[in-house]
Amino acid sequence: MSKVIFLADHRQSGDADAPAGAVPPAGQPLLDRRARPLRDLRISVTDRCNFRCTYCMPREVFDGNYAFMPHSALLSFEEITRLAGVFVRLGTEKIRLTGGEPLLRKNIETLIGMLAGLRTPQGRPLDLTLTTNGVLLARKARTLKDAGLTRVTVSLDALDPAMFARMSDSHFTPDDVLRGIDAAADAGLAPVKVNMVVRRGVNDDQILPMARRFRGTGHVLRFIEYMDVGSTNGWNLAEVLPSTEVLARIGAEFPLQAVQADPMGRVAERWRYLDGAGEIGVISSVSHAFCEGCTRARLSPEGKLFLCLFAGQGHDLRAPLRGGHTDEQLAARLAGIWGGRADNYSERRAESTPPTGGDAPPKIEMSYIGG
Repeated sequence: MSKVIFLADHRQSGDADAPAGAVPPAGQPLLDRRARPLRDLRISVTDRCNFRCTYCMPREVFDGNYAFMPHSALLSFEEITRLAGVFVRLGTEKIRLTGGEPLLRKNIETLIGMLAGLRTPQGRPLDLTLTTNGVLLARKARTLKDAGLTRVTVSLDALDPAMFARMSDSHFTPDDVLRGIDAAADAGLAPVKVNMVVRRGVNDDQILPMARRFRGTGHVLRFIEYMDVGSTNGWNLAEVLPSTEVLARIGAEFPLQAVQADPMGRVAERWRYLDGAGEIGVISSVSHAFCEGCTRARLSPEGKLFLCLFAGQGHDLRAPLRGGHTDEQLAARLAGIWGGRADNYSERRAESTPPTGGDAPPKIEMSYIGG
């Protein structure tokens, strides 16, 4: 199968309305066609952001004329919480709030408090987390923790101020982000995960400075291969630095040892410093696909469900939610959608080099669906 044909098929897989599926008994996981459970739900609460990162929201596209979603189009906190409750009933154990920048959503702590009240069928609280660029975190961390947030992940692509400004295309500085990380740790939102997107020839000279900065802090630094998410970030395979090279650079100065983990649900490969100074992670979607263990679904700000970060179409949940569907009917719809899932974009990508230019059909933007 050619790459272009695969992408077209992948994009069209969400077009048709999925039939209702069989809801498993309480306590039993809902599985897709590859026996992957629905453990993780990422909820994008806004498509707005105060950064214009070149690999996510390039300013030439997301400029002053860009039409972001009006507030009236977004799911309300009550709607999000109701849908989340249905996901939890079907086996979801972890919810992550994303964006855009989720801390731009007004009164986000209210939503966190509502979600924190959910319990799994076994009576356990959820792992409730949030991904942020960190610049609003210094003033919000304590409030988020008090509302019930468990942990945070903070994006930081460079410590060098000039490189940071180039990557984020914003007036903020690395110190703004570092203050947010410190505030999160002080509030108990730990361990803080720090995500760095690595681009060869752009910011790869920041790998060792970042490793030195976060060793021994208790934070977990994770290096992410530059991915072809969306259609506007000008992705180029030549800018992908494989995780093996990242590990080699760090390991030459600070010896590392792999940490074994359950492959189901694993995104980051974990490595620990042999001297006991903590651990790092690498996320290798391009060079080492982990589709076989992907347990994630993604909910967009206005209520579309996406089964893959690289999808082009989603399933509308807002219409049935607002159209009077009961929780049982929503659960059956979700069971039908997830039960038919066979997405494995990264595995297919590895079979051949993706097309560039106008040949590739569009994929959903990361700023809309979350990373």
